[in-house]
Amino acid sequence: MAKKIKRIAVLTGGGDCPGLNAVIRAVTKTAINKYGLEVYGVEDAYLGLIENRIRPLSFDDVSNILTLGGTILGSSNNTNPFAFPMPLGKTVRKRDVSDLCIANLEKHGIEAMICIGGDGTMSSAAAFAKKGLTVMGVPKTIDNDVYGTDLTFGFNTAVTTATEAIDKIHTTASSHHRVMIVEVMGRYAGWIALHAGTAGGADIILIPEIPYDLDCVTEVVLARSRKGRRFSIICVAEGAKAKSGKMVVLKKETDSPDPIRLGGISYVLAEQLSKLTGLSCRGVNLGHLQRGGTPTPFDRNMGTLFGYYALELLMKGVKNHLAVWKDGKLGSIPLSRVAGKIKTVPRNDPLIAAAKAVKTSFGV
Repeated sequence: MAKKIKRIAVLTGGGDCPGLNAVIRAVTKTAINKYGLEVYGVEDAYLGLIENRIRPLSFDDVSNILTLGGTILGSSNNTNPFAFPMPLGKTVRKRDVSDLCIANLEKHGIEAMICIGGDGTMSSAAAFAKKGLTVMGVPKTIDNDVYGTDLTFGFNTAVTTATEAIDKIHTTASSHHRVMIVEVMGRYAGWIALHAGTAGGADIILIPEIPYDLDCVTEVVLARSRKGRRFSIICVAEGAKAKSGKMVVLKKETDSPDPIRLGGISYVLAEQLSKLTGLSCRGVNLGHLQRGGTPTPFDRNMGTLFGYYALELLMKGVKNHLAVWKDGKLGSIPLSRVAGKIKTVPRNDPLIAAAKAVKTSFGV
């Protein structure tokens, strides 16, 4: 018979995301209210685990946080416990400090950990599971690219924010007769661009999964102009690229587990289209605006469901799984199946077909 868990920890890894506090609240309140567990919060994700910044969470600590954006525990998206930069003489070397993390958990008597995060967080969680730590994952990202789940919490809020921005940009585009290129997040997946672009009535949507033809994009814009449609809206994912080109890299952060920072394609496209069409073109990068603010009711409920379900799985003896939303219901898959993978937009996605049917171009 499996040993009954009495004390757990929860951490929020990766970039901040609307709905994180809903998950923390659901995990903590369910653990205390239903099972009488002790709950600890790890500050700033895996960095807090390395530095032993682990504190108790009470019922009151997680009250009135459901509507808050961000995370009360703090986060970090540049800490990998299995390759952590440490000074060695005059140089800095990356070392595996995972044993230190496990030792810090043991100091607090913590028997299991719920990790809330995206693909990077889950890759580390899977590695901890291989070392014998009991781990449960909750899929978090505005990008909706976590493998194995149809939805991640935070995605709905990001799409809502991006769509509202496109709605507002319509008026400026119309007033000034401009081509406005709205750049949204998503890294190597085009979920936000597809959903926000379709909802916002974009004339062209460009996503990483469908490399675009610049000549085709140019012709769509010119064709609209010839028909008297004096403005166009293009929604472009930060990871989109031309058939003959590369993704636009904003910068590289060498100390991060994922050093590539995409960004700036809207400005590149604006310059290219201005020269090719002779029209006034402007790029708008929504950036971190998409990650902030109050979570939508959908994401509050999704976060609550995920947090509750992850705790339920843990108490039923399920180990080292990721809670997922699949085919309209909750489920789970082994973390080992998630690590190192991302979920991209399939070419046969129904929303692509629907967008094409109403004459939205995908640049091909």
